[in-house]
Amino acid sequence: MNLLENIKIAIRSVRSNILRSLLTIMIITVGITSLVGILTAIDTIIISLNDNFSAVGGNTFSITPKFDEIKSQRHGRMERAGDPISFRNAMEFQERYNFPGSMVTVHTDCTSSATVKYKDEKTNPTINVRGVDLDFFEISGFEIIEGRNFNRTENANGTHMAIIGSELVNLLFDKNPDKAINKIIDIDGNNYKVIGTLKSKGSGGNTQNDRNVFIPLLNAKQYYHYADKEYNLDIGILDALRLEDAQSQAIGVFRNVRKLKAFEDNDFEIRKSDSLLNMIKDATLKIRIATVAIALITLLGAAIGLMNIMLVSVTERTQEVGVRKALGATRNNILVQFLTEAVVIGQIGGILGIIFGIVIGLVLAIYIDSRFVIPWAWIILGFMVNMVVGIFSGLYPALKAAKLDPIESLRHE
Repeated sequence: MNLLENIKIAIRSVRSNILRSLLTIMIITVGITSLVGILTAIDTIIISLNDNFSAVGGNTFSITPKFDEIKSQRHGRMERAGDPISFRNAMEFQERYNFPGSMVTVHTDCTSSATVKYKDEKTNPTINVRGVDLDFFEISGFEIIEGRNFNRTENANGTHMAIIGSELVNLLFDKNPDKAINKIIDIDGNNYKVIGTLKSKGSGGNTQNDRNVFIPLLNAKQYYHYADKEYNLDIGILDALRLEDAQSQAIGVFRNVRKLKAFEDNDFEIRKSDSLLNMIKDATLKIRIATVAIALITLLGAAIGLMNIMLVSVTERTQEVGVRKALGATRNNILVQFLTEAVVIGQIGGILGIIFGIVIGLVLAIYIDSRFVIPWAWIILGFMVNMVVGIFSGLYPALKAAKLDPIESLRHE
């Protein structure tokens, strides 16, 4: 008897005991729905957080020189702080780093004491001037609300263009971002054309985020460069869950850029901005474990119920087993028949549970306005759990049916 025939017999058995089978299927469905549904919902929430973190620069890490003082001696070699990241270092890393879904931006702090003028208005000498490339605003968390970013030509030629923070808009342009666009401002004696204004970000730490003026990187190199000038490397990753892999590759690439030998320690550090996301991942890991535990308890109950149904089915069909054996069916044929029946019942409940679980994740994604990704991992997990439940529940009844004596079975009433 082939597998297809066993499946047909299993379906007929389910139909003949429809109410009893449906109750067991419903228990399995509830268990798989809770398993797949909650895990899919967690993934949807993490995807939403990941997208939101990307929008505010949360999926980034930085490469900075090591700041250890020259205080210790190890194996006869003096340890020292790392050299500043030079313009050549930064450009070479940007060219060589190719992690999937990554973006590298190079920027530098020019001065924190600039005076910016527009006509008769001017600021105090407390303005930060920063040189950035055109990818900076994609991963920095700064949002341009009026105007535009630098284009490739302006970035490559280091033209006199500027993007200004909201505080400069308030001081020089009467709090009107539109008024600032295409105006010429004076930054420490050099004229720049305003092409963009930024959304207010507020103050954070020692940085006045709204007191920034951004100019093209090569323009900054031309006017603010000096020996040992330090440049900054920020790397943004599309998928925050792959930050660790991206950081590992960045370390390898930058070691090559620095021409460090295998036995030499890194003279740079990786600074992460993913601590909050890691906390969320750690918290959701515990939720996942709790979800799996609850679902397994539910499925254990379903497995016991399914085993009971199969034992009753063996008793009710004892004479049928005797007839099959009399006609030449082997123990293995009977074993496979009843085992297939248990697995089919489990898979019916599992498929319904997987469908309901995916629907739960989809509804949540629509509700929180997030991307929805089909949870193939949880779908596969659901099928595997169903298979285990079916085999676990059906094995003992199937063995019992296979061991029935054909003569005694035919006498059974």
